[in-house]
Amino acid sequence: MSMTKKPSSLPAPSAVMAWEEFVEITGVAPERLQELLSLGWLETRTSATQTYLFRDADIYRVRKLERICCDFELPVVGGTIIVDLLERIDALERTVRSLQGFEE
Repeated sequence: MSMTKKPSSLPAPSAVMAWEEFVEITGVAPERLQELLSLGWLETRTSATQTYLFRDADIYRVRKLERICCDFELPVVGGTIIVDLLERIDALERTVRSLQGFEE
């Protein structure tokens, strides 16, 4: 009996999704999504058929944006600024934690 792992015949899961799937998963209105794209807040790839492809990580960002805009009755631009600042704070906190490990 061989102990080597057989190669999988299943395709690797994709890290991107098409416009329709992204709208369905996030619940964001297509008009809002278009606004985010025009602001340059979401970075997309395009397929050979010129379809927008979104990253899985953008699901969390868009859901957070929608929550913040709804909870605080903010326009999209205000919400994007807050989400961007929260992401920067998170990155800085991770950097501080990693640097604190060097001090000990």
